[in-house]
Amino acid sequence: MTDAQTQSSLVEQARELFFGQGRDPAPWIAPHISRSWNRSRPLERQYNTTPEPIALAQLHDRREQARHLLECAQPELDGLAEHVIGNGCVVILSDASGLILNEIGSPDFLPKADRIALKPGVEWSEGNRGTNAIGTALAERQALMVLGGEHYLAQNIALGCAAAPIFTGRGEVAGILDISGEAVHVNQHALGLVRMAAQQVEHRMMLAAASGHLLRFHHRPALIGTAREGLVVIVRGRIAAANRVALDLFGSSWDDLLDQDAEPLFGLSWARLERQRGLLTLPDGRQIAATTERAAKSTGTRLAQRVRPITEPVDPVASAPDDILPLLRPAVRVLDGGVSVLITGETGSGKEVFARRLHGASRRSGGPFVAVDCASLPETLIEAELFGYDEGAFTGARRRGMPGRIREAHGGVLFLDEIAEMPLMLQTRLLRVLEERVVTPLGGGQGVPVDFDLVCATHGDLQALVTQARFRADLMYRVAGFHVTLPALRHRADRRALIASLFSELGAGAKQLRLETDALQLLAAYRWPGNVRELRSVLRAVVALADPSDRIAADALPAYLRGTSSIQDQQPVGPAATRPQPLAAMTRHAIDQALEDCAGDVAEAAGRLGVHRSTVYRHLRQQRTPARPSAPR
Repeated sequence: MTDAQTQSSLVEQARELFFGQGRDPAPWIAPHISRSWNRSRPLERQYNTTPEPIALAQLHDRREQARHLLECAQPELDGLAEHVIGNGCVVILSDASGLILNEIGSPDFLPKADRIALKPGVEWSEGNRGTNAIGTALAERQALMVLGGEHYLAQNIALGCAAAPIFTGRGEVAGILDISGEAVHVNQHALGLVRMAAQQVEHRMMLAAASGHLLRFHHRPALIGTAREGLVVIVRGRIAAANRVALDLFGSSWDDLLDQDAEPLFGLSWARLERQRGLLTLPDGRQIAATTERAAKSTGTRLAQRVRPITEPVDPVASAPDDILPLLRPAVRVLDGGVSVLITGETGSGKEVFARRLHGASRRSGGPFVAVDCASLPETLIEAELFGYDEGAFTGARRRGMPGRIREAHGGVLFLDEIAEMPLMLQTRLLRVLEERVVTPLGGGQGVPVDFDLVCATHGDLQALVTQARFRADLMYRVAGFHVTLPALRHRADRRALIASLFSELGAGAKQLRLETDALQLLAAYRWPGNVRELRSVLRAVVALADPSDRIAADALPAYLRGTSSIQDQQPVGPAATRPQPLAAMTRHAIDQALEDCAGDVAEAAGRLGVHRSTVYRHLRQQRTPARPSAPR
């Protein structure tokens, strides 16, 4: 008899003792399974129930509430999926209650998972589903497996699961990473994978949410800067957060460390290690390699904007950049008053970033932020994307239909980016929704009441489009209740501070890079036709090319920044210089070249050019539209 067969036989005997005779099964099964079965006793009468997932709108709200976790865990979900698909398994992420937020993996196993309600929107806590890896890992606060008959409910005994909890720096469980499949395919290797992936997620969450000082350390210096390093957040001299690696290195617990003075543990020397490595002597005489840095403030990325610091709540208005603050305060007031806000500005000036800050500071901050890029969606899809559709509304529609982005924004903020690109027919439907606050899906379904605040953005001139009969005047008046124009980067007085902040945020802090004065001056003096988007692309490349602890001087910046003009302003060299190309022709050539270099990937091409995706999509549409013949003279 194999080990697996022996284990299965022992579990069968344990089930007979526990469920058939009401006796203690402890000698026959693992201790965490025995404890879990006893905690699950109230479920005995609900043996064969299969719960329905929560409504899609509720699931969207729960995902928004767990946005920090979702974004930090996505790389691990993708990586684990590559490992498990070949074994017929799926990777699952749940929140702290056991509600499944995301599930990806084997298309062969997904239908089986669906039959037992192992899918997004269903809560797999012990209270709902008895002994299972997600719920039991939550209860036990440790990585574990639940295989076959170890599941409490009989309908789950073909299932094998390995799960690991994800902890915050304050010792709270943020969620669970799980690998599930048929019991024969889940083993200790799967448990090791989710355990390591959970550690990676914790590391990423700590870095994203930290404020104050961040102390990185390990007795092996080579591990500093990796997910295996110890992390401690120190705010005003007290320990505000620590990861599990730090606890293991100290042989301590969160209860022992949190909110304690850092000096008795690390000594006065910890504060002198900013951006350089050194040795710290611990109270027990051990020496560890360490480095200290100021935690990057959340000023730019989508992830950072949704992160709440580990220490004190941040006022999204007060934490806005200096040049944005005077624009944000009145916008928050009018949005809270039910007035739509229109954001305009040059491409790349940060319109979506501003919209997210507006949401975070508004009365709707607890609700979802739903962003729709009207320029990136084909006209054939944007209607279904916005308004949703019923089952069978059109060929290729999802079996259960789709609620649409407007319904998903219920209780929150709907952000329509590049609204000027919305087709006229849909402008009429949108106006009706804004007036009636009811959205009707494609297929003639029943109208659904919706409640949301509206923020729109465009780099175009809506009034000019109204004059050209390309945008409805009544819709323009509705979406432009309050108008905010974002300044171009070259006009912002705070651009030096913004450059320094973005530099650190994009990885310079983690690599201990330093931006020299001449480089900062050059970056601040450049005209940045692509605005903040172009700046981020340049800084990301500079950080990627630098070695750890490098000092970035002006000569390390791209050559065109050191000249007197930008790429877009440079004239051709040689004979062609006598016949300068029109700017429009140069722009078309640049976009075509970028698309060719990126194998047609619009998002990547736009990133290289420092422009919005809508600019590239517009270019492609113009190429497909034949030119109209000119009128005879």
